Amino acid sequence: MGTDKSSSSWEDAIQWLRSRPDDRNVVLAGYYDDPLIDAANRYWESDEWGEVRHLLGPSNGRALDVGAGRGIASYALAREGFVVTALEPDDSNVVGAGAIRALAKESGLPITVIQDFSENLPFDDRQFDIVFARAVLHHTKDLIAASREFSRVLKPGGRLIAIREHVISRKKDLSAFLLQHPLHHLYGGENAFLLSEYMSALSRAGFEIDLVLSPLKTAINYAPHSEETLKDAVAEQVGRTTSITRAVRAILSAPGVWPAVREALSLVDRRPGRLYSFVCTRP
Repeated sequence: MGTDKSSSSWEDAIQWLRSRPDDRNVVLAGYYDDPLIDAANRYWESDEWGEVRHLLGPSNGRALDVGAGRGIASYALAREGFVVTALEPDDSNVVGAGAIRALAKESGLPITVIQDFSENLPFDDRQFDIVFARAVLHHTKDLIAASREFSRVLKPGGRLIAIREHVISRKKDLSAFLLQHPLHHLYGGENAFLLSEYMSALSRAGFEIDLVLSPLKTAINYAPHSEETLKDAVAEQVGRTTSITRAVRAILSAPGVWPAVREALSLVDRRPGRLYSFVCTRP
């Protein structure tokens, strides 16, 4: 392959990424490694999923995992006790529907795969207790249409959990985000919206927005960082010398300091593509 991967498929992009030893951490952080069942189990055991688990409510009923990719969230939902439908248009055996089918067969979990798109879901109204979307909304071609479809297929009282969505502060920030994204140049498929655009689309779809989780509020957004490695990163940004970095790190670990610092940083955070998550209920 050449250096310009913007016309490549998602599978091509991931295979190229896997071939680069220097990008091994990116592969692991994205759960793109094999064996897939090991990657899926690592996701189920992650801090990110641990916090998602608290948002799910009763672990039974039917869950729709939209934009399911390789199926790591489908696997996690099924392990929690849901009967899962994985919606994934890509038929790839590495990063798409083929991979999910193999994962379902190997794990023996109740996961059914449907190949289709979020904007026109092939399901009757009021079918699901949970719609789960991990890094999906920012990929949609029609954010409002997709949000309406998610609402339509949820039962009354059902919950949409949309996590790790890229946010920009101004439209002109999109180009800066795409330039620094580690995968966009490989296949050209990334995007980001204003926070107000997400909120408007969800409200217009009829959702009650229960939670808006900012980038530093939860491991759902700052994974693969842990809270401790996030403190390390902040200390390194502030400290100009090793001694100052250590002093800042000690201060951040003092009782009550980190929550206050985290809130302050959230107010000034304008990084293009920072991650937000949303929890909504269909009335």
